[in-house]
Amino acid sequence: MTSMEAYSTARSGTYGERLAAAAGLALALVLLQLRFRHTVRTVRLARRAGHRDLDVNRAEALVSAVRHTSRLYPGRAACMETSLGSVLAAALLGQRLEWCLGARFAPPPVEYHAWPNLPGHGPVGEYTAAGWHHHTALTI
Repeated sequence: MTSMEAYSTARSGTYGERLAAAAGLALALVLLQLRFRHTVRTVRLARRAGHRDLDVNRAEALVSAVRHTSRLYPGRAACMETSLGSVLAAALLGQRLEWCLGARFAPPPVEYHAWPNLPGHGPVGEYTAAGWHHHTALTI
């Protein structure tokens, strides 16, 4: 993950989206301290709570808001934390994003990666220059 992806400097989204982003990131940080099966179960429940898919612009704004919020956290908040935070923030707003875990292949080395995914669109807020391909191992 490049520094541009990890730390968004632009504030985006409405006040409600920024508040949901902060709450989603906080929940993600707590959930990632538990066993992974509990995290997966919580994400599945959260996805059921979402009634509709986001449009591309709103999804980008929400992911950007979570990344912007992660700058305030003194610990590690990389792809796993921000992607899970984005999915949970969307669920708090009654909307739906998928959480994908897998790898990004580029010229070596391979990177394990997590990202929010918008069904029918693909990865949200991800660097997708020529030569980079996402390979999904798990989608929730």
